[in-house]
Amino acid sequence: MDGTTELLGLAREIALTAGELVARRRAEGVEVAASKSSTEDIVTFADRESEALIRSLLAEARPDDGFLGEESGADAGSSGLTWVVDPIDGTVNFLYGIPHYAVSIAVVEGEPEPTTWSALAGVVVNPASGELFTATAGGGAFLGDRRIRVAPPVELSQALVGTGFGYLAEVRTEQAAVVAGLIHRVRDIRRMGTASLDLCAVACGRLNAYYERGLRPWDHAAGALIAAESGASVGGLRGAPASQAFTLAAEPTVAARLEEVLLDLVG
Repeated sequence: MDGTTELLGLAREIALTAGELVARRRAEGVEVAASKSSTEDIVTFADRESEALIRSLLAEARPDDGFLGEESGADAGSSGLTWVVDPIDGTVNFLYGIPHYAVSIAVVEGEPEPTTWSALAGVVVNPASGELFTATAGGGAFLGDRRIRVAPPVELSQALVGTGFGYLAEVRTEQAAVVAGLIHRVRDIRRMGTASLDLCAVACGRLNAYYERGLRPWDHAAGALIAAESGASVGGLRGAPASQAFTLAAEPTVAARLEEVLLDLVG
């Protein structure tokens, strides 16, 4: 067993353990702990509990590695590896009982910055459905034990496209204007509320493409690797890497066609 396989095994084990905790807390009832960037941008006590569990298990197994989490921030390590964690991606879905939220764990080499890191392994688990998506660099992407591939290329008019919106009202207004300019050019648009699962939906062919502005590192670290290992093109605009500025994932031909339209719409 090579080192990347061991890292994936650890990520899978911890993600499933955290997913079991998250599912229990959803069944017990969810309580909002605080708001962040806006009153709509919430964190639940389950978010904090899940991240604390993940962080403690990683520290026990890999004490020299760094950590970057949505709720507790970053700690540098000495190994050159960093674990990038979203303890509950899709917290608003989680709050409302919509069964589309995830625990996302990735391990990356280099600085914990999406434009420069190299993702080694990633896991996204949906505790509500039990679906487990995994990937390693160069090792392919999987849903459970089944290898997954991005959907074949289609004309943009036949593409089902996923997207997401930010929490600030002025940002959502701008993003809605882009949707208004795009929707008549594609088959349809989906906004499901969990970036990591949207990227996995591209990876397994449930979406032809996904784009979003404003993703934080923990939102896409695992999902972007899974999409890329499925054969998707994953990046920003104009050749930039995927980042908070912009993230676009699709089969390469579809990605090129969609990017051309998006550049007209976002400037």
